[in-house]
Amino acid sequence: MFNRLIVFLFFLVSAQVYAVDTHQLPNPEQQKTYESIISELRCLVCQNQTIADSNAELAADLRRQVYDMLMQGKSKDEIHQFMTERYGDFVLYNPPFKAKTGFLWLGPVLFLVIGLIMIIWFIRRKKQATVAVVDKDKQEKVRRLLASDNEDRS
Repeated sequence: MFNRLIVFLFFLVSAQVYAVDTHQLPNPEQQKTYESIISELRCLVCQNQTIADSNAELAADLRRQVYDMLMQGKSKDEIHQFMTERYGDFVLYNPPFKAKTGFLWLGPVLFLVIGLIMIIWFIRRKKQATVAVVDKDKQEKVRRLLASDNEDRS
């Protein structure tokens, strides 16, 4: 019985440790804006999660900052501007297309094109090598046939 109580308390405490804090705003419109903003900002520690999904301390601080700014009456654009001025465009999960972020948008396409060009190049090179081997075999066969034909005539 005592062991079951310990296991139960362990699971109870462990669920609390991993809980992501949420802030409740008084206005449903503000709450919707809050949830929208925290799902658009990247956790700078995790880098592959939004601050809404992250358990990192920095993500909790950023959620708190967004909450405080909304309570001060700041708009979504003002909060995005503040975050990008402070952390750069990388903090946005979908950064805008501009000179600084061009590689983020064009990089995957560039790597895909380079990969396709290399695949085509390797395939053509392999075909040329195969054709050269086949041509050598045919030439050797023709030489043997001609040599055997000349021997038959002699």
